[in-house]
Amino acid sequence: MSEKRPKILYIVRRLSGGIFTYLMELSNRLIEMYDITIGYSTNEETPENIRSHFDKRISLIPIVSFQEKSSLLNDASVRSELRALAEAEKPDIIHFHGYEAGRLGRKTFAGSDIPMFYTPHGYLFLSEDHNVLSRSLFRMNEQSCARTNCTTIAVSKGEFAETLAFTDNAVYINNGVNLGEIDNSIKDEINTVHPLTVFTTGLINPQKNPDLFNEIAEAMPDVKFIWIGDGEMRYKLKAKNIEVTGWLDRQEALKRAYHSDVFILTSFWEGLPLSLLEAMYMKKLCIATNVIGSRDVIRNGENGFLCSSAAAFVNAINHFDEPQTQEIVETAQQDVVRSYNLDKMAVSYIKIYQKALDR
Repeated sequence: MSEKRPKILYIVRRLSGGIFTYLMELSNRLIEMYDITIGYSTNEETPENIRSHFDKRISLIPIVSFQEKSSLLNDASVRSELRALAEAEKPDIIHFHGYEAGRLGRKTFAGSDIPMFYTPHGYLFLSEDHNVLSRSLFRMNEQSCARTNCTTIAVSKGEFAETLAFTDNAVYINNGVNLGEIDNSIKDEINTVHPLTVFTTGLINPQKNPDLFNEIAEAMPDVKFIWIGDGEMRYKLKAKNIEVTGWLDRQEALKRAYHSDVFILTSFWEGLPLSLLEAMYMKKLCIATNVIGSRDVIRNGENGFLCSSAAAFVNAINHFDEPQTQEIVETAQQDVVRSYNLDKMAVSYIKIYQKALDR
């Protein structure tokens, strides 16, 4: 009889966007060593037929209350569901992902002897698109929850530094991308002659700052801009040279990225964006706002550019035809291969999980 594997329970409010890719890749890589269950809800950004993206041995269990808007009554329902899920699954480790899962999960299991972990994937209190009161509330909740017996795993050095203001029970593991998947998705693609094309990927929401993306596109009417994704703020992308693709399956999204030239990320805040790492690996000139997560990866002028205004983005995009661009994109790809790959990330998680289990 084979030895029983430890069970990990991942909890996430919205299984979508970068967190979807992160959990899919990490779970599929760790399933040989652990039994894995993911408690989740979905939104419009969640891929259709999510079951097909995960190894068949991974259990996917919807948390119904997560679909409702947060309130005192709904919070109580979520916590009740989380307790019932843990009782049924009997996990050896619980790992919360994102603000809402971390806020409610850490309070629900405070005092539990089950090893717990929390990954913010970008602290909301850093987001300039929220008002001062909201950001203060996000920060207070993080401070309060950090007092529980839960280890925070930050996804970048910048996020780790912010975490240390709340607790020293913290580590960081850089996000990593699946290099083999990217290679397989684009191996048969031929990059044909095309107009200069600037792109981004993800949900069109306040975090991603579509106003800035639109401003940059309006300043460069002869350049093609593509937003690979969709979302509630699609109406903000008014410039005539912007194409919004809508939601594409992962392989098609990677192919559209491959056939573009410059990747820009106009976010107000990030954890450590997988879309940026993927673009760097595909040797796209990468330009991002100077925020935590992005600036943990990009060294200005060496492997990409950091900008704080539309004019700065325009100036950086205009570097595309300069001789040093090839050196910049080569350096960026080497950085991903060396420091931001899925294999390295998975090994780091195994070490942390095993250390907790050995206790």
